[in-house]
Amino acid sequence: MSQRVFHQPGPFETARIVELEGAFIPAATLFPTATPELIRATAAAHNPNMFDRANDLLVMSFHSFIVRTPNCTILVDSCVGNDKPRPRNPHWHQLQGSYLSDLAALGLKPEDIDIVMCTHLHADHVGWNTRLHNGGWVPTFPNARYLFGKKEVAHWRQVLANSDADLVNHGSWADSVEPIFQAGQADVVDEDQEVDDGVQLMPAPGHTPGNVMVKLEARGERAYLTGDVIHHPIQVEHPEWSTCFCSDPQQSAETRLQTLTTVAEQDAWLLPTHFPTPTATKIRHSDAGFRMEES
Repeated sequence: MSQRVFHQPGPFETARIVELEGAFIPAATLFPTATPELIRATAAAHNPNMFDRANDLLVMSFHSFIVRTPNCTILVDSCVGNDKPRPRNPHWHQLQGSYLSDLAALGLKPEDIDIVMCTHLHADHVGWNTRLHNGGWVPTFPNARYLFGKKEVAHWRQVLANSDADLVNHGSWADSVEPIFQAGQADVVDEDQEVDDGVQLMPAPGHTPGNVMVKLEARGERAYLTGDVIHHPIQVEHPEWSTCFCSDPQQSAETRLQTLTTVAEQDAWLLPTHFPTPTATKIRHSDAGFRMEES
């Protein structure tokens, strides 16, 4: 098995394909309302797998989840993508990664993916929607229906109508979203859409206006694929800390608190899109609020 492919606990057969993982982002930059002293005092900041104390950098992962139900194979959040022009982010710019080889390590070809679900339309969640072919962008998964939330699509279309497209989400609409519409593979769905038996979208606004999560439920187990409702384990201890990328920080914090409460009360698995390896965790109540249990 590829070192970039990790099987995850929970309902159905779920795995994670890691595109990037490392200490990339200054903690004070991502969490502008937190002080360096409070950040360094968290339990997560004392775990070297989560925080680089020497440089005050957050260890984060950029990954997709693959969910195999009895009926279909679903890919949730498609990372940054190869060959994408992202000059404002050197970690993403013209990336040449092993994503499709890692997909193959799970026994899957692009043609095997039935559904692609983007929890929201930031550049690091839509990149592998498309691949470069003969100088143009074509759907990576030719047999898939790509699900985009109605509110999310409407929001970014409005932003694009009033902005320089190259500055909106690193220009990712043009190379990673619009080609899906042009190919006729896009389905614009409600934020509470049932995707399959035991696979349900849930509205989770705040990070973006149309942000969603994916709830999995089968065999008496539940898991929540939360996208960017929560970015880093530090936010388990401080759910009030929203990121600099959240469009509505207060609503983001409220959604995060509600999600952590639900996951703790249901003894469910939490599978965020940017938690470092091992990613999957259960959430417990603590005297200070919440704590995480790694798998």
